[in-house]
Amino acid sequence: MAVLYLIAYLVAVGHLTLGGSGFNLLVVDQPLSRAFEPIGYGQFEPIARLELPIATFLFSPVNTAIGLGLAGLVGINLALTYLAWRQPQACGLASSSTGALAGLPALLSGAACCGPVVLLVLGIQASGVLLTAFNALLPIAALLLIGSLLWVSRKIDPATI
Repeated sequence: MAVLYLIAYLVAVGHLTLGGSGFNLLVVDQPLSRAFEPIGYGQFEPIARLELPIATFLFSPVNTAIGLGLAGLVGINLALTYLAWRQPQACGLASSSTGALAGLPALLSGAACCGPVVLLVLGIQASGVLLTAFNALLPIAALLLIGSLLWVSRKIDPATI
């Protein structure tokens, strides 16, 4: 599931697109210095383009690291949600439905990267203030995922797993 989240993240930020015209690799001049150049809030300059027959990938080390970090957090939260659903007593919960609902906020917060894309897909005209608010969603999502992970991991009783 974490791999699917990483793919969705890269598609949402525009670094992975379907379609290509063969095999091609292009690396920019001075990739180390350009890798940390911001091109927007939370977006960094891609330093390479890998074109395959099925997809084109723009490689930005910073954006890929952010995506990997969020994908890992989402994957771990999903695993803990599954644990809470299958063995709610391990998390100190009364029923499996409570365990399934416990992971919902953290998993939804992991979708914060895609907020502006969702607005574009749905065709909703958002004001500049609303789009500016999306800049805060990525750090908030990461903090919620980490907080959820820490909170649930403190409640897990390894003896009941």
